[in-house]
Formats: sequence, structure tokens, C-alpha cells
Amino acid sequence: MSRETEALARKALSLCEARGIMLATAESCTGGMIAAALTEIAGSSTVFDRGFVTYSNEAKQQMLGVDAATLAELGAVSEQTASQMAEGALAHSRARIALSVTGIAGPGGGSAEKPVGLVWFGLAQSGRPTEAQRQVFNNADRAGVRAAACLHGLAMLVAALEA
Repeated sequence: MSRETEALARKALSLCEARGIMLATAESCTGGMIAAALTEIAGSSTVFDRGFVTYSNEAKQQMLGVDAATLAELGAVSEQTASQMAEGALAHSRARIALSVTGIAGPGGGSAEKPVGLVWFGLAQSGRPTEAQRQVFNNADRAGVRAAACLHGLAMLVAALEA
């Protein structure tokens, strides 16, 4: 884990603790990297409730309640899927804030509309509208896309907690 990733993970946990809220994650292309970064830090269990690794579409539906029609029409890598993943993590946990990530890490699987490096993030909070962000991490191999997505997800989480 990079120093920057560790610093953001520590800050997210500290902000959750200060607000007295639990956190959950729902990850696809990062395969649990965000949850791992958070739980690498001693004491994280006070605010980290759970992480869902939903790599397959079936897992997204079963564990998070992502709509089959959304997956069929828009695909796993879409704003709507990222939003539904975050909302599902919130609904299926004790958390009051949940972060999701779904994307195309490569090297294959990309298209003109959805290039390798495209990642959608979802952020759901109790009592607030769900947010989604689209990022394209260019010039990175699979490991680079995943690491950049982890870092961006943690930064997004910290920004939401500071707002």
C-alpha cells in the first residue's frame, strides 16, 4: 500500500469515527483493495462494518440487489450499476456511508464506449442522494488501474466525509 493510500485510509477511518458512523464498501474491479487498505489499519473495526467483493454480475445482484435489467441494458461498468452497488452496500450493512467501484482494469475487455481504465464510483450516504463519478485511468496497466481506483475511491470517501 502506498503512503498516499494509507494516509487517505487513515483519514477516512478517523472521519467516520469522529462522526460516529460505520462504513461499507462494494468492490468489483478492485477486488477488495479498498477494504484491505482500510482494514490494514489497527482499530478499523470500530467503523468499518463490511466489504462486498462482487466481481460477477450474479454477485452484484445477489449480494447488493443490483437490478438485472440495469446490468443487461447498461452493463456492470456504468453510473447506474455503481450507484446501485453503493446503495446495496448501505442497505445490506450497518453503515451510513458506502463506497462502490466497478470498472475495466484490462488488459482486455475494453471498447470504444468503455475503454480499459474506465472506472465508475458510487457513494451512498443515509439521508443524502447517491453520487457517482466517472474516471478514466489512462496509461496504466491492470495493477495501475486498480491502484489508481483504490486511491480515487478513498479520496472520494474522504471528500464526502469532510463535506
